[in-house]
This record gives sequence, C-alpha cells and structure tokens, in this order.
Amino acid sequence: MRTALGRVRGLGSAKEGTHHWWMQRLTAIALIPLTLWFAISLIWLTGAEHADVVAWLGAPIPGALMLLLIGAGFYHLKLGVQVVVEDYVHAEALKVACLIVNSFGCIVLALASALAVLSVMLGG
Repeated sequence: MRTALGRVRGLGSAKEGTHHWWMQRLTAIALIPLTLWFAISLIWLTGAEHADVVAWLGAPIPGALMLLLIGAGFYHLKLGVQVVVEDYVHAEALKVACLIVNSFGCIVLALASALAVLSVMLGG
C-alpha cells in the first residue's frame, strides 16, 4: 500500500528485499550441512600430522566442500552485516562507507581463503 504522494514521487519498494531474504535463507540452509561436515572433519583430524591434513584438504571432495563452505559463509556474512548496517547506521555517508567496506572485505577474505584452499588442492 502506497500513499498518493509516494506514487507521485515514485517512492516505495526497491524490489530487492525478497531476493535478499531468500539468499540469506538459502545460504543458511546450505551452511548447516557444510558446517556440520567441517566440525566433524576437525574432530576427526584432531592430532593428525600436517601432511595428513594437507592430503585430506587436497582431495577433491573435501577441497570442493571447503570451497562451498567459504563461498556460502562469506556471502551469508555479507548479507547479514548489510542488513545490520542498513537498519542501524543512520548517517548516510557512514552507511555507504560501511556497506563498501563490508562488500570489499568479504570479497577479499573469500578470495584469499579460496586461493589458500586451491593452493593446497593443486599442490602449490
């Protein structure tokens, strides 16, 4: 429901909220089994030698699951922090700065994490 003034000014829904909400829920659902797998793997690898852990992460399935965990985790983090910033930071310049830092930080950390895993997988 929009007011007459809102219709005239073209103000109203940005049509972005539903997509954002769905992506946050889908990444949360994806993170449940990935996080359980990771926690069980850490328990299983407790006390293992460095070479054993590298060999485990270098295998195709654990490496691929780790990349999925990194991607889903950082995307979920970006979406969650974005909501907090949009809801609680009221100064427009600070809000924009926080959103830029959030996006850039999540991208940089996700890429660094993925490159580390790929380096182990490719034997570099």
